[in-house]
Amino acid sequence: MEMCRPPAIPLCEPNLNGREKQYMAEAVDSNWLSGGSFLHRFEQQLAEYTGATHVIGVCNGTSALQVALTLACVEKGDLVLIPDLTFVATANAVRYLGANPVMIDIDARTWLMDLDLLQDFLENHTYRNSGGCFCRQSHRRIKAVVPVHLLGNICEMDRLNRIAEQFALAVVEDAACSLGSFQNGRHSGTTGLLGTMSFNSNKIITTAGGGAILTHDGLLAKRARHLIMQAKSHPTEYIHNELGYNFRLVNPLAAIGCAQMEQLPGFLQRKKEVATHYRETFAGYEVAFQQLTPGTDANYWHAAMLLDESRSLVSALATENIEARPLWMPIHELPVFREDLYITHNSVAAEVSRRGIMLPCSTSITGEQLQRVSQVIGSALDVRIKN
Repeated sequence: MEMCRPPAIPLCEPNLNGREKQYMAEAVDSNWLSGGSFLHRFEQQLAEYTGATHVIGVCNGTSALQVALTLACVEKGDLVLIPDLTFVATANAVRYLGANPVMIDIDARTWLMDLDLLQDFLENHTYRNSGGCFCRQSHRRIKAVVPVHLLGNICEMDRLNRIAEQFALAVVEDAACSLGSFQNGRHSGTTGLLGTMSFNSNKIITTAGGGAILTHDGLLAKRARHLIMQAKSHPTEYIHNELGYNFRLVNPLAAIGCAQMEQLPGFLQRKKEVATHYRETFAGYEVAFQQLTPGTDANYWHAAMLLDESRSLVSALATENIEARPLWMPIHELPVFREDLYITHNSVAAEVSRRGIMLPCSTSITGEQLQRVSQVIGSALDVRIKN
């Protein structure tokens, strides 16, 4: 006879306990689906919250990155600097434009792009002329740098922007994970030329699928809207003056986003409580947590820690019907990117990936569920210590 499994605890599920159904029904009843008042409202909510002058809703975070890199004038044959530890979408967006990513290893404490390594590479392995910055090895132009604010931590943006200015690089922030994260009073995604966000179902707020482009540049914002609507250049005739995309965020999904934004303060509070619980509970064990960059107030989107035998712990949690996952593989290890340039001194991303585990951290997780997760982890760690 099969034993009854304990109730499931998901990794990071959406929390739809606000006015999502009400607003979505209103959007449908309005008969405005592709665009409409909820899309405008959601963009305004994001602009007011983040301080971005312009916010453009798009269909997902990957599309936001692709368009942002297009706006940054990334072209076929260019190189784009990205961190080695990130979700694959960051690298994919570069490839969609016919460019190639250059993976920069990460800092062992923050898990973000190692700016010392970045500066060393640019100073010693590139040259500049009137056309921009070029890689000495391949003579290909390096057009942009994409800092990824991993798990809600924010890259040291003042320093990164100084480096980018010195080497004529456009800064496109991948802020997919970091809605609600601030550094020195400025929201993630608002200090570079452009920023991008994701509202996938596992993000701190969701529109099911969705994303946004952030910028202070009015001309870039205007062109972004033009590109995501198939680059239609005439109000009635079907004239398209450049290669465009069908990347709009639709009105009913934006309606979900409006309801989610109303709950964001509570979501942020719960994320911080969950992160604090894990850090305090396992303070006495041989584990490590991501350290915030100076001046950063993070959203703690995902609870993650490093320990040996992380995959064994994922399996142990799964046995108890608790979902956990390893951190992403380094981009340079993925088959499709193995031929691209990888800059490292000691393969920090590979080590963080090997030892990393993402723990249950839904904004709806209960105290009882947190205790259950912690008990299973504690038991597994105690057994490892005894052995």
